[in-house]
Amino acid sequence: MKSGVCRILAVFFITGMFSGCGYNTMQQNEEAVNKAWGDLESQLQRRADLVPNLVSTVKGAADFEQETLAKVIEARSKATSVQLTPEMLSDPAAMENFQSAQGGLSSMLSRLMVVVERYPELKANQNFRDLQNQLEGTENRVSVARQRYNASVETFNYSIRRFPNSLTNGIMLHLKPKEYFKGDASAQQVPQVEF
Repeated sequence: MKSGVCRILAVFFITGMFSGCGYNTMQQNEEAVNKAWGDLESQLQRRADLVPNLVSTVKGAADFEQETLAKVIEARSKATSVQLTPEMLSDPAAMENFQSAQGGLSSMLSRLMVVVERYPELKANQNFRDLQNQLEGTENRVSVARQRYNASVETFNYSIRRFPNSLTNGIMLHLKPKEYFKGDASAQQVPQVEF
């Protein structure tokens, strides 16, 4: 009889010990990071999918600078070729490479929109205006997705560092902090266009 009670108490003790160790919380937080990353990738893909339509509309509506269009196409190609899997979110070099490619596309799209200002007939084109609105909406979605991703990274990184989770992580999980999605340094400069 006493050994049965001891076993029950031991089970409750072990269960209580593991419920406070953060094992499940850290796993849940890592899944939240992966979900937020997937959402961000989805918005980045949407943006990349809009670029060919935008370029085609601009080509058809204006005697446009081919160099700018070529750079937009090149930046899109680079941005879609650099892949970052959830497993790589802890790798600072991989994240920096991915952010650089995405920042290059953002920069070229900004330059394209500034240069387009010289073409009133293009701005009046309904197809172009629709694409511009879609691109603007997508950029807003990308911004929100980045913020949500960074918020989930903050929660995850804190959960693996705080006590007693840090012990559990060090002994059992060996999870590494995830990298934040940082703004592109070149995005802080306004594109310079000469008329």
